Amino acid sequence: MKKIKMILLTLALSSMAAVIFAACSSISVSVDTNPDDESAGVAETEVPAPPYFAKGVYVNYAEGADESAKTYFYVFTEDTYGHTEDGEHEGMGLPFDTKQSDGEVKFWFGGADEPAEVLKITAVQDGKIYGYFEGTEDRPLIFERMDDLDPDTFSSENYVNGPENSVYHDANGWSVRYDATKFEISQDGPQVFIVYTGESAGTNMITVTYTVDDNGKDAVKKLGESWSDKTEYSEAPFPGAPDVTGYWAVLPPEEDGSGLYMTAIGRDYMDGALIFELTGHNGEDEEMNMEVSDQMASVIDSLTWTTNE
Repeated sequence: MKKIKMILLTLALSSMAAVIFAACSSISVSVDTNPDDESAGVAETEVPAPPYFAKGVYVNYAEGADESAKTYFYVFTEDTYGHTEDGEHEGMGLPFDTKQSDGEVKFWFGGADEPAEVLKITAVQDGKIYGYFEGTEDRPLIFERMDDLDPDTFSSENYVNGPENSVYHDANGWSVRYDATKFEISQDGPQVFIVYTGESAGTNMITVTYTVDDNGKDAVKKLGESWSDKTEYSEAPFPGAPDVTGYWAVLPPEEDGSGLYMTAIGRDYMDGALIFELTGHNGEDEEMNMEVSDQMASVIDSLTWTTNE
């Protein structure tokens, strides 16, 4: 842990398809059929002409469901295609194509070669689309548009969990948890940048790089040599993978000047190397330095893997 503090420094859709589809088309809840119930009145309103769905994010739930059930989403990248996301199961879902016509929307979940599932529209009112999938008429659904959510950046997992419990899943098979109120994450080609945005003495960030040009040991050695001849090298288990050798390079904080320190951890990974490189700065406020250190360490400590490479 002491070294981690110094560092500071996706899908099996086929097996989940049945579960995911059940969530989107076969939600089972008790619905009040009282003629005075609001949903009964809505169902009798005149259905407007299509399109019913536009580019955006729609939360999907059963009529009568409480707020806790609003964890499943239809994300329309355009009005003709998109994907589903389950916020309670790491955002897993299925891609879909759609065709909207009078009173109904056809969905092809998982691909255009799959059989169409037909959503019959019963009403459109107050930003909500009411309907049911053919064959499940006794399970009426609501699709509620979430106007403040961007379909291009939406993560159902982070939306459901809240910003303080955000998760970043990388296509190369690793994930980290982070506090989105204190970090921003961006990607540029083979690199991911995890930047601390809270109060600090200078730049504090983790740069993650995947390369096929080196193995883990050589990549870290080259990186450390580019910093200083004072860089220290060692080997220890890689965070989140105790059976994997991690190659460490550490440049201690400067006693004078900017307070810059650097740490890198690398490992052999997918016929190449994966390197987590920390750039940090210490200031005169020890309490602030410790807060930044703890936040950065928590990101590294949260590393999980979806590949055995």
